[in-house]
Amino acid sequence: MKLIVGLGNPGNNYSLTKHNFGFWVVDKLVEKSFLKYKLGKGDYVIAKSKDALFVKPTTFMNHSGLAVSQIINYFNHIDLSDLIIVYDDIDLDLGNIRFKSKGSHGGHNGIKSIINHLGTNVFDRLKLGIATSDKMRPSEEYVLKPFSKKHVSLVDEVIDDAVIGLKFYINNGIVGSMNNYNKKDK
Repeated sequence: MKLIVGLGNPGNNYSLTKHNFGFWVVDKLVEKSFLKYKLGKGDYVIAKSKDALFVKPTTFMNHSGLAVSQIINYFNHIDLSDLIIVYDDIDLDLGNIRFKSKGSHGGHNGIKSIINHLGTNVFDRLKLGIATSDKMRPSEEYVLKPFSKKHVSLVDEVIDDAVIGLKFYINNGIVGSMNNYNKKDK
C-alpha cells in the first residue's frame, strides 16, 4: 500500500497559497476516488483506498516531519519505499512536475523536517513547479502568496497532470514514473 502525503499549511489563511500545492493535488486524488478525510491518530487527516493512504499533515509546513513520522509509526506495515511526498518546488517552473527517488531538502523546510524526523533522505517525491515570472524573492513571501489569476488554468492543468502521474506511480513505482513523467520544461 502506498502512502501519499501532500504538504501544505493548515488554515484558511494559507489555503490558496503556493505552499499548499501538495494539499491541492492530494485533495483532487481524494475527490476523484470518492473518499473522505478522517482525523488520523496524530497530526494529520487521512483518506484510505484499497491501494493507498492519502494524507495531509495538520502541522505547519516546517513541522511536516512530525506528522509523517507519526503516520509511519502508526501504520507500521508501511515501508519507507511506499512513501511519496507531494510538494511545491520554487526551483521548477510552473507547469512542470518531477518524480524523484531521494535527495536533499533543496531548501524546502517541509522536506528538511521530514528528513530530520525519518533519519533518511531516501523516500519518493513528486515536486510541483511554482516558479513564475513574478517576483520570487524573498522566497518565504513568494510561497505564501496565491498564484496570480493569469496562472490559474496552468495550475489546474498541473493538478490534473499530478493526479494522473500519482495514479501511474501507485501501479508502476518511482522508476517508471520518472521515465514517464520527467520531461523537459513546458
